[in-house]
Amino acid sequence: MDKDISLNVPQTEFDMIKNFLQTIEDSDYKYDIDKIKRAFLYAKELHKEQFRKSGDPYITHPIAVAEICASLGLDTDSLCAAFLHDTVEDCNDKTDVNDIKKKFGEDVALLVDGLTKIIRLEVEDKEEAHMENLRKMLLAMAKDIRVIFIKLCDRLHNMRTLSAKSEGKQRVTALETMHVYAPLAHRLGMQRIKQELENLALSFLDPIGYEEVRDDIDKKYGTNQCFIENAKAHVSEKLTENGIHFTLEGRVKSVYSIYRKMYNQNKSFDEIYDFYALRIIVDTELECYSSLGIIHEIYNSMPGRFKDYISTPKPNMYRSLHTTVIGRDGIPFEVQIRTREMHRIAEYGVAAHWKYKTGERSKQEIDEKLSWVAKLIETEDDTRDPEEFMQALKVDIFHDEIFVFTPKGDVISLPLGATIIDFAYSIHSAIGNRMIGAKVNGMIAPIDRKLQNGEIVQILTSSSSKGPSRDWLKIVQTSEARNKIRQWFKKEQRSENIVVGKAEIDREFRKYNRDYTEAQRNEIAAHVAERMGINEVDDLYSAIGYGAVSVAKISTRLRDEFDKVINPLDNRDEITEKELIPIPRKPKSKSGGIIIDGESGCQVKLAKCCNPLPGDKIIGFITKGFGVSIHKHDCPNVINARRNVENDDRWVIAHWESSVSQSSSVEDMYEVLLQIHAEDRALLIADISTLLAEMKVPLLQINTMKRTAYTVVLNITVACKNIEHCHSIVARLKNINGIDDIYRGRT
Repeated sequence: MDKDISLNVPQTEFDMIKNFLQTIEDSDYKYDIDKIKRAFLYAKELHKEQFRKSGDPYITHPIAVAEICASLGLDTDSLCAAFLHDTVEDCNDKTDVNDIKKKFGEDVALLVDGLTKIIRLEVEDKEEAHMENLRKMLLAMAKDIRVIFIKLCDRLHNMRTLSAKSEGKQRVTALETMHVYAPLAHRLGMQRIKQELENLALSFLDPIGYEEVRDDIDKKYGTNQCFIENAKAHVSEKLTENGIHFTLEGRVKSVYSIYRKMYNQNKSFDEIYDFYALRIIVDTELECYSSLGIIHEIYNSMPGRFKDYISTPKPNMYRSLHTTVIGRDGIPFEVQIRTREMHRIAEYGVAAHWKYKTGERSKQEIDEKLSWVAKLIETEDDTRDPEEFMQALKVDIFHDEIFVFTPKGDVISLPLGATIIDFAYSIHSAIGNRMIGAKVNGMIAPIDRKLQNGEIVQILTSSSSKGPSRDWLKIVQTSEARNKIRQWFKKEQRSENIVVGKAEIDREFRKYNRDYTEAQRNEIAAHVAERMGINEVDDLYSAIGYGAVSVAKISTRLRDEFDKVINPLDNRDEITEKELIPIPRKPKSKSGGIIIDGESGCQVKLAKCCNPLPGDKIIGFITKGFGVSIHKHDCPNVINARRNVENDDRWVIAHWESSVSQSSSVEDMYEVLLQIHAEDRALLIADISTLLAEMKVPLLQINTMKRTAYTVVLNITVACKNIEHCHSIVARLKNINGIDDIYRGRT
């Protein structure tokens, strides 16, 4: 061991680094030992006099992280970055990325920069800071996958030593590990690290449950300790007889795996069938299937428990045969069969292919395996909402997957719950944008149908298709599909997006019940856009219109700026009625300009079943304690109720005052329900929203439902002034392409 290390390092740390250097010197990989030693000594100097919560010198953490990285077979620059990963952030500005670049090269500097946590980030809340941290990690990961390998090794050692932290910190770190890092390890195929992270996280999140399951495992394994050995001996004998060269392993399921199955499937410990497992590792793929035949010859298989991940690999490259059989003692156990190469990939995932220097795998091949990262972040500038970003992570990275097939037999992996629309966009943007229908297993199916494992999906397209529907954004499950739909609207429908965006903000402002002008709305939106880092106010309107920004998520900012710009004590006389954006008023709750039996001033309420408007022929019903309920004369509820002669004395003559019937004041707005029967086409809702915005008619609510395979029913609630205004709205709506008929007040 070099004197420069032994003279400057305490005995405990010396033993650690000595064992580490011996390990990498004995490995098959040609490491630059001198460069790794320099990185260690530099990190040791920078972390001098720093200690972990456990009391150990801080340098023990980088050494441990480097050891885990070496066990994955990572290269020299990765091991250097493992030693230096905390130096930029935690060493009081003693070094920076430029210093590391000068001393250790550009690759090491880029890795350290990607591993450095976000600090001094100007964001408005902790949740947004956390999402930005995840974004940065994924961006760095897309540039160089070694970033996430080292990050996972760093998190694994932190979890191994988490007991030194406070109980609150333990829970926060364990939750983040369970929700982010363990699923990432799974997505990268790194099962060994994934399982240890899950078990460690569970031990902190539910220590009682963890101990109970572990005790049950120990008891069951102790009771049937000879079972797995007998099964191994029996299988070994049969494989040897058939001339198969193999390695045989026996195991029990991990604590977290059993805990999760018990919790998710509401099972008792005794109901876990695949508690025991055998793993057969052979030389060739042909021997995998031969071994499977031998297993099924000597044991009875359990129906529905066979999975072939060799012919249909998982997205994380995992390949293996799985079958569950019944042992001679009536005990079920799982058998996994794979080649040695498949086993390396199952243990280390993408990391098993990290051999840039040896030429075993080209960088292009590895990039193809990680295309899902690029898809997730390719339009991340448009996803400004932290909650939506986290939802995209949960669906695209951390969700269970299904496998469906194209008509040509190509396998497409999608998250559980994905629809035909998600499938179309996973093939190509143009396929999704031109889609007009689909077939599943040869049968016509609605495009919002959720897909199941093994289905064959054919997308029907047309060059005359007008593009996707805004409603698809509410249906799709993957961020890839959602982003591609938004990109289409962003590119093709900018002017329409701006109109829709303005209408959405107007709808939010109506909640404040204060008048404002279009100029004031634009001023408010401009201030909000500036706070969000958006240059032009029309860009904000457009982003709202095509769904990249949710008004609900910026409502607090809108209200803040609204209160600054709109003074409630402003002189209304200075603003003409023409300039005002109309605010719908609640239906009248007192006299409402209605005369009852020749008397005005009676307390009335407008019935929700028919929403009468000024100009409608009306009738009143005396309620018990709530005044007079006003209905349209032809309201179905009125017709049915008047058949009951016992209540005849409670029906009263009612009509509108002439001044109300003829009023066109923006102060007097009434709700009306319109039922629209129309052709189901992509831009229908957008066309309706745009027209109503142009007419300055508030759209209060909208619901859609399928009528037939090609038609749809929309129930919309709008605010209008009187019956003439309603007729005008209906007449304009009927001019929209595809609308067959419109009925008022039908439910």
